[in-house]
Amino acid sequence: MCANQAVLDAFGITPAPKPNLARWEDVMDRITHPEGEVRVAIVGKYTQLEDAYKSIAEALTHGGMANRTKVRAEWIDAEIFEREDPAPYLQNFHAVLVPGGFGERGTEGKIKAAQFARERKVPYLGICLGMQMAVIESARHLAGLDNAGSEEFDHEAGAKRFTPVVYHLKEWVQGNHTVRRKADDAKGGTMRLGAYSAALKEGSRVAEVYGTTTIEERHRHRYEVDIQYRDKLEACGLVFSGMSPDGRLPEIVEVKDHPWFIGVQFHPELKSKPFAPHPLFADFIRAAVENSRLV
Repeated sequence: MCANQAVLDAFGITPAPKPNLARWEDVMDRITHPEGEVRVAIVGKYTQLEDAYKSIAEALTHGGMANRTKVRAEWIDAEIFEREDPAPYLQNFHAVLVPGGFGERGTEGKIKAAQFARERKVPYLGICLGMQMAVIESARHLAGLDNAGSEEFDHEAGAKRFTPVVYHLKEWVQGNHTVRRKADDAKGGTMRLGAYSAALKEGSRVAEVYGTTTIEERHRHRYEVDIQYRDKLEACGLVFSGMSPDGRLPEIVEVKDHPWFIGVQFHPELKSKPFAPHPLFADFIRAAVENSRLV
């Protein structure tokens, strides 16, 4: 007796209905019969343990399935770019993804990766810290804030070194109440954690990607882009295209006049599924495919 029949007998399911495997067959067909291939560089801090970015790797696969494209993701240690020019490492990739992380180590390399993608018109997706590094890059090289940085790094070093375009989030709205935190609070349970809504700018790329102007995404962060620099950055082409419903917290930025450059404060990879690829990952890979045709 086969194992399947034993389970059916145990539950009294006789005769067993024929399973509808159409969705799974479609998944297998998209994986085993791709119509092309793209290379995506993941410039991160924890590259020695690839499972640290397992959710991102799976979401990239889902994005590839949505485009019938094989995604060849390759991990690059961001610290390399603190010593060397990123161009020889990144020039043969069709897209660049900078994921989240904590602490200052490797962040200058992530900033250089964002600069490379912005200047070379390579599709870029920055997630959490990856969005913050993109904002710092634009602040330094477009808005004239040469020492732009994050309060996180000053707190870690115990000295003020940067103009904090990214600051420690001290207050936010969660449901029907306000959450307050201090920088010296014990770290346990102090992040802006879980699902929060965001309002997208009409006519923005992300509104087009999502097909709506109201979204809900999962968060996990303590530091936030400072809204007081919005006008200065938008004047240089960095659009704040997603905001918290109260208009106080930047959720998404995108570069104007760029094929595809988006940074998000949340973690879209956590909502991606084989049957329902996250729209950001699906469109990111679409942009990578388009870029592959130009290389």
